[in-house]
Amino acid sequence: MRIYFARHGESQANLLHEISNRGLRHGLTRKGREQAHLLGESLSNHGIMYIYSSPILRAIETSIILANQLNVDYEIVDGLREYDCGLVEGHADEDSWQQWHMLFDSWTVKKQWQQCIEGGETFFDIRNRFVPFVDSLINKFDGTETKVLCVAHGGIYRLMLPLIFKNYDEKILEQQGIEYTSYIISEVYSGDLFCVEWNGKTFNIPQSDLQATSQANKACT
Repeated sequence: MRIYFARHGESQANLLHEISNRGLRHGLTRKGREQAHLLGESLSNHGIMYIYSSPILRAIETSIILANQLNVDYEIVDGLREYDCGLVEGHADEDSWQQWHMLFDSWTVKKQWQQCIEGGETFFDIRNRFVPFVDSLINKFDGTETKVLCVAHGGIYRLMLPLIFKNYDEKILEQQGIEYTSYIISEVYSGDLFCVEWNGKTFNIPQSDLQATSQANKACT
């Protein structure tokens, strides 16, 4: 099976520079809708069978455009939601963004997983909804030719993809980034997920990685 991870199009929150990771407040801009249509065109021959969307408006609107173009249904799942920033949600001031950056550094640099902004999520909270959702897709579709598209956010991808890709390399993110409506393709081998394409750049999976995965799985059976 293949799992595609796509980011939503440009939203009003992005233009307002507002922290907006809850509910249905900010939709796509005109440019964001155009980006979503272009993404649909680029995925038109990939055989996508299912679309799963974050419950935040910018992701939902992106998913609706994609669902219409690809002629498939979409489903909203909480596991793909961008991480909640508590008291600074809805804010655009410098102090709120400083708190946002400090939190992100706490997770990605200092490995302080329990840190959160008051009323918001910890790294563990995010992991405990995102990873089980991806695992549920693998359990459901592994061994089939199913192709699934997830539509979510740059922040949650930045934090969670290193946890689920067996061949993740920090240099990939530094070089490729996660721009609006960019997408990442992954494939399942022996129950494990490997990145095979990131923003059009193909990644070969070393045979040693596949063998190690296979041996580890056999040892658990």
